[in-house]
Amino acid sequence: MHWLPIFAALMSVTLVGCATTRPATYLVDTKGPYQLDTGDIVRVTVYGDAELSKSYKVDDKGAIAFPLVGPVPVRGATTEDAARRLARALSNGYMRNPDVAIEVDQYRPFFIQGEIKTAGQYPYVYGMTVRAAVSTAGGYTETADRDRAVVYRRQGNEMAKGAVDLDFPIFPGDTIVVQERWF
Repeated sequence: MHWLPIFAALMSVTLVGCATTRPATYLVDTKGPYQLDTGDIVRVTVYGDAELSKSYKVDDKGAIAFPLVGPVPVRGATTEDAARRLARALSNGYMRNPDVAIEVDQYRPFFIQGEIKTAGQYPYVYGMTVRAAVSTAGGYTETADRDRAVVYRRQGNEMAKGAVDLDFPIFPGDTIVVQERWF
C-alpha cells in the first residue's frame, strides 16, 4: 500500500509527455459588411436605362467591365460603395445624375478539403456555417475530426488561419480544411 502513491505520481509524470496539444488558434474576422471580390456576380440596375441593367462578373483584377466606362474597380467595396463608384464613372460625360443600385447576384464559391467525402469548390449560400459546408461536401470520412475545422480567410492582403467549431460562419472565398482526428 505504501508504494501506490509513488506509483501514481510516477505514472502521471510519464503520461504528461504523451499529451497532445491542439493547433494554435488565430482570430478570423467575422464582422463588417460583405466586400466584393473576384468571382462574385453582381446585378447592376441603372434606373432609366434597361440596356445597362444586367449582371456582371467581378474579374481577376477586382473590377467589373461596364459598357461606356470600361473597368470599374470594386474589389474590397461594399455594394453601396460599388454603386457610388459606378455612378461617378457614368456621370463623367455619359449620363446626367445616374441612379445606380448594385446587389450580389451570386457569391463567389467556398472551398473545402481534407477528411470529407467530396472535396472541391461549392456555391456559397448566405449564412452558411462550417457544419453546412461539410454537409454540402457529402459529410465526413471515418477518420475526420468531427468537432472542429481550420478556416483560411483573406483579410486585406493577408491570409488568416483559425481553428473553429462547426457553427462558425463562413464567407465566400473561404477554404475549410477538415483534419484527421487523433486517437
